[in-house]
Amino acid sequence: MTASPSTDDRLLIQIASYNTAAQGENSLPQDLVDWLSPTLEVSNFLAHDPRAPDIVAVGFQELLPLYLGLSGLSKSVVEERNALILSQIETHAHNKEKYSLVAKSRELRDVQTQWTGCGPAYMGNKGAVGVRFRAEGEDGGLGEVCVCSPDAHEPNLAQRIADYHHIVGSLLFLPLADSSASSPPTTIYSTSHLFFLGDLNFRLSLPPFHALAGINQRDNLLSALSTNEGREELKEFDQLLIEHRKNTILQGLREGEFWRFQCSYKYNIGDVDRYNIQRPPSWTDRVLYTTYTDSPDTPDKTAITNLLYTTIPSYTMSDHKPIVSLLLLPATPSLTSFETIPRLRLPPNYTPIPDRYAVLKRYTGRALDRMIGFIWWFLVIVGAGNAAVGIGNCLLGIGAWTWWKSERIVLGESSDSV
Repeated sequence: MTASPSTDDRLLIQIASYNTAAQGENSLPQDLVDWLSPTLEVSNFLAHDPRAPDIVAVGFQELLPLYLGLSGLSKSVVEERNALILSQIETHAHNKEKYSLVAKSRELRDVQTQWTGCGPAYMGNKGAVGVRFRAEGEDGGLGEVCVCSPDAHEPNLAQRIADYHHIVGSLLFLPLADSSASSPPTTIYSTSHLFFLGDLNFRLSLPPFHALAGINQRDNLLSALSTNEGREELKEFDQLLIEHRKNTILQGLREGEFWRFQCSYKYNIGDVDRYNIQRPPSWTDRVLYTTYTDSPDTPDKTAITNLLYTTIPSYTMSDHKPIVSLLLLPATPSLTSFETIPRLRLPPNYTPIPDRYAVLKRYTGRALDRMIGFIWWFLVIVGAGNAAVGIGNCLLGIGAWTWWKSERIVLGESSDSV
């Protein structure tokens, strides 16, 4: 979603993510101001005149029951969510800026969207969606922007890492410099600015010998996580941070100080600040980013200014809390042609490679999605909202039909004998 260009030549991007725990149309309060307004307030400090974000990227995970997503019956929920977000952003924007879904009010060009699945047989119960576009300003250009929103439910750390590399290899775009059908596809890294957001599902994993490990120490762990000092110490056991430092995942990306805010997962549904004590709290929902001026030699530094990075505790209809970030990109020099669009600089030991079978894998997964989704949807309908009841009803129906057919055969034989 884009707004009219600002007098400031630095692109201001608002990124928001929320795992709604499959609550469908009930997943959000009617007023989104608690989630979206804080970024608009922070933008007051950027200039003498109030400024709305230039780009708003909102990523949802588990937006609706899985059978509706697999069967492709999600259009009404997505459209309703889009209309609600647009109305709320425009209502609370300082200058009443108008936004539209991936529109060209800021001279967006060459918009591409893509998706990939990394569930069983590449199904879409896990996976990612992405959008890439060229954003131009009055100075001639702001380069290419790629926004990727994954949804990863895999509890196994090694599989989560493998899923990320599958996403990189299969979430492919045509190069914007030459978007002809014969152009070889490129990965999400072939861009000027990259944003990776969503429920990445990495956990806070304390070793067994740690003083706060285990269910018996859960109250002490919660107490430690309630303070800035405790969270800063415990962040060293965050799986994403550990693997990122080892350069096994999210290569080249940066992140703000996530430990400054409360963990985004796992809460009791209906509670503002009470965790489900059966699982250790974790920062599962994250926003990472990088820009073409960032150097692989200084992985802890970035030219992107992180103005805000936090959770919104007041949302209680999911076991996750939504997160929001406000990012100010560095000023970009004028671009005179597609060929001069800068690209990200990656670590020398990392080269993302497009998967030659990406299209086959995606559509194999999509075919299975539709087949299983429609069967699941039918069982839910037959079961009055419950697939298990639907299976029982189908079995009862098959049994009744078999009995009725056998009775007809018996009656027919009796009539013949008479």
